[in-house]
Amino acid sequence: MTNLVEVHYAQTGKSSNTDALGMREMQAMVYAQRNRQHLLVKAPPASGKSRAMMFVALDKLANQGIKKVIVAVPQQNIGRSFNDTPLSKFGFFTDWRVAPYWNLCVAAGSENSKKSIVREFLDHPTAKTLVCTHATLLNALNGIESEKLDNVFFGIDEFHHGSADEGSRLGTFIRRLLNETSAHILAMTGSYFRGDAVPVMRPEDEALFQPTINYNYYQQLNGYRWLKSLGIGYSFFQGNYLSAIPDVLDTTKKTLIHIPHPNSKTGAFMNKHDQVAEILKCIGEVVSRDYNNNLYKVKSADGRILTVGDLVEDKPEQRALLQSYLHRMNSRDSLDILIALGTAKEGFDWEWCEHCITIGIRASLTEVVQIIGRCTRDCEGKTHAQFTNLIPCPDAAQDDVTMAVNDFLKAISASLLMEQVMAPKWNFKTKPDEEPETPAVPGSKDNDPHVIEVRDLPPLNDKTKAIVENDLDTLVATTLSDKNIREAIIGEGMAEMITEVYIPKIIRDTYPDLTDEEVDAVAKHTILTIATQGEEVVGPDDSGNKFIKIANKFINLNDLDINLIAEINPFQRAYEVVSKSLTPETLRTIQYVIEDKGSEHLTDEEAILLFTKYLPKWRAENPGRDKPELTDSDPTARRIAMAIEHLRQLKRRKLAQQ
Repeated sequence: MTNLVEVHYAQTGKSSNTDALGMREMQAMVYAQRNRQHLLVKAPPASGKSRAMMFVALDKLANQGIKKVIVAVPQQNIGRSFNDTPLSKFGFFTDWRVAPYWNLCVAAGSENSKKSIVREFLDHPTAKTLVCTHATLLNALNGIESEKLDNVFFGIDEFHHGSADEGSRLGTFIRRLLNETSAHILAMTGSYFRGDAVPVMRPEDEALFQPTINYNYYQQLNGYRWLKSLGIGYSFFQGNYLSAIPDVLDTTKKTLIHIPHPNSKTGAFMNKHDQVAEILKCIGEVVSRDYNNNLYKVKSADGRILTVGDLVEDKPEQRALLQSYLHRMNSRDSLDILIALGTAKEGFDWEWCEHCITIGIRASLTEVVQIIGRCTRDCEGKTHAQFTNLIPCPDAAQDDVTMAVNDFLKAISASLLMEQVMAPKWNFKTKPDEEPETPAVPGSKDNDPHVIEVRDLPPLNDKTKAIVENDLDTLVATTLSDKNIREAIIGEGMAEMITEVYIPKIIRDTYPDLTDEEVDAVAKHTILTIATQGEEVVGPDDSGNKFIKIANKFINLNDLDINLIAEINPFQRAYEVVSKSLTPETLRTIQYVIEDKGSEHLTDEEAILLFTKYLPKWRAENPGRDKPELTDSDPTARRIAMAIEHLRQLKRRKLAQQ
């Protein structure tokens, strides 16, 4: 198994320590904004979002005129996070209580019966708090009068399940709350981006939540007390993935295994129940089964008795027994290994989990980041967390190599995303033409070692400053998951295409109300953030200069120029990481598939830039040749050839229209 990312933490304890009200750092940040009607919290898994919601909800009930609180989670098992919690024990003015009848993530019953209970709750004279799933909430409140939702506080967990798309039921419901009611909303998510690239909220709706509350991975994980490091890596298999399980599974570690979907190529060779049975054999010998909790007792090769849970089970009653057990477990010895398919991802709380093994890549980067979050909770006795992506090895002889390549590139993108958000954040400001005569005051922001002055960096206005301060992680995530950018990574000298065409397009699509100048300013900050993250800063040296390594070049931070970024490829490191660990044959396969599939997605802007700037360079390097061919061995040359053909066809279409 090869780690793409290995991050070590300072263990400051800052994010785990609590204040006089029993609040951790992130929770106190949210509580300070409790009087706002609309709150959007972006914070990583295990940072304490659920309890933050409790603090705000209880204050709104006691002090802000809110009559009722409804908390909605994506899946029933996530409702465990909102069980009764003795907050007053740690300094808060009251406790979080949900009567069993109103906790629809625990109560049995059909969806129709739960729908009736939600409506009953709204009319009940004394009931205050209810917990349910997104689906139950949407079913129950469909068609209900808007007046009944006035002065209700809605806590929406894993908010990225909704979107700006007309077809999103959750997104439509949120827009209804914003436009037709006086309801209060606290929206929380550990990943404010979606794998389908659809915005979570429309700009005009998101503006109502500004400023957002951001708490990134670096703040969270660097402030842990016990966890020292996190590894994010991959392991390849050929043929049947079960043959690789013994190589990646360490049964001495608390492990969460996500098997592939039965409809995927990786999981189609065997039904899901047989896959679980084979994984159990890899763990050891099944010696007994606890039918009351749907658990297996498995004897490992060295004689240890392990407790293994099976969430792949189809029978609702069996799965409910295990979910109930998972809700109740309160010690490290309660569970050793958990096998799941579509559950135990976002919001699933198993603090002792040390290793997540994901077989194949799921639908989106969001899902990958959420799964990684299952093992990054801080607890005594856990010093290292590991995420391993077990993926099919791309092979030239493979029939469907595209699937493997796409999965692999998603894994790379997710890893780079995690690396970016866990690195210290640089703040950029425009470097003045003339240095001020007055020296910076020690300890002031002007003397902040994490502030970099950059020549020719466009200034930010209030609108773009809010985006840069609140949404850079989201923009980086979207950028790294963009197909065009992933394809351009392999091309030589393609930095200009990424920085001048692809990233501005992403920003225009995300923020359609920005002017061209505002798009340019946000794009340059995004590019600088990516270019300067994840590499060691060297210095200060004897001369007082500091250097940062960008694309294998050490750049003097005192001389950083925004125009320099267009000359390098800040994404090239993705390809460098790959090339360290893969065979030349695999790389050639990846390269071929990317270029072969990418031609049809060439945009007019990219084609013009390739034709006007890259074609002359190519001609200078290839005297005697007028243009490259589509069969050229060099990927950039092939891309230029595609651009020439694209422009030829564009010209034909325009002539035909004339």
